[in-house]
Amino acid sequence: MASVGLRHIAKSYGALQVVHDVSLAVEDGEFIALVGPSGCGKSTLLRMIAGLEDITGGEVLIGGTVVNAMTPRERNIAMVFQSYALYPHMSVADNMGFNLKLAGVTKPEIARRVQEAARMLALEDLLQRKPSQLSGGQRQRVAMGRAVVRDPAVFLFDEPLSNLDAKLRVQMRTEIKALHQKVGTTSIYVTHDQIEAMTLADRIVVLNAGRIEQVGTPMELYRTPANLFVAGFIGSPAMNLLEGTIDADQDQPVVRLNGGSSIRIAPERRVRRGQSVRIGLRPEHLTATGDESIGGQTLLVEPTGAQTHVLFEFAGQQMTAVVDGDHPARHGTPFRAGIDRNLVYVFDGESGKTL
Repeated sequence: MASVGLRHIAKSYGALQVVHDVSLAVEDGEFIALVGPSGCGKSTLLRMIAGLEDITGGEVLIGGTVVNAMTPRERNIAMVFQSYALYPHMSVADNMGFNLKLAGVTKPEIARRVQEAARMLALEDLLQRKPSQLSGGQRQRVAMGRAVVRDPAVFLFDEPLSNLDAKLRVQMRTEIKALHQKVGTTSIYVTHDQIEAMTLADRIVVLNAGRIEQVGTPMELYRTPANLFVAGFIGSPAMNLLEGTIDADQDQPVVRLNGGSSIRIAPERRVRRGQSVRIGLRPEHLTATGDESIGGQTLLVEPTGAQTHVLFEFAGQQMTAVVDGDHPARHGTPFRAGIDRNLVYVFDGESGKTL
């Protein structure tokens, strides 16, 4: 195992800069997720750590050693890709042990490592099958096993679950987390799916346009987002956002919304009268009770089982509330939800920073 350090990493393609001065410290044994929208630079950053992409500026360190000039093999990393990249003519066992064979590892040692990885990943009964005889989830486990047998210092995952259906994604998330708990190897995981990041990672790095917006534990990013981008990206369904202006009602700060309504906010918010802001209301924070309520006509009701998502109109735009599955909301009827003013997020209208 080893720590990973990024010092002022930059990447350009000609005049186009896609990664801007990224610095990050990943502790030995930590599981880090890199998240962000398509084109934010997360896969490029991972490939620079792996040595598959040249670095324009800065340093990559693995185990305290600068590895910029090292080949991917010399860096002692193992990478799991979005595509399984299995050899179709080889058995599962041969696929898992192929890189060890190339490295000159003895046959008994290869067999021992393959068997050990197969036990971890529930592949023992599949070792003699070919990839064409496996399901998508089984193929991805083989790809993970191929990485595990190398006993690397660092695991790198590049959106490994993107090709799986919803049920398999949930299953594989569980298996990846269980694998990390067993082996404890430093892991860096790239995904555009914030649910994957929230459930898997010790810490999450939120990237936007090649820059780090915030680094923190899943609950830190959920509860205390640094800015509007992080607040809107973390959380499912996404946070409701409304534009308005700060006013006061008997020394109690109030946001006058563009649609004419108003919402009180916590007095601890550092705001000033006349300030342009955007407020955020998480769908799960819109409850049956609160300091005050908002509401409008129900536009859509989406039952999901234990919960129901209610889309309703308020202040001239569509809002989402997450309510109990037995809630009697119906299309075309009035809907009201309570607000706890301490759970109203406030962002500066110009900078987007949390106030």
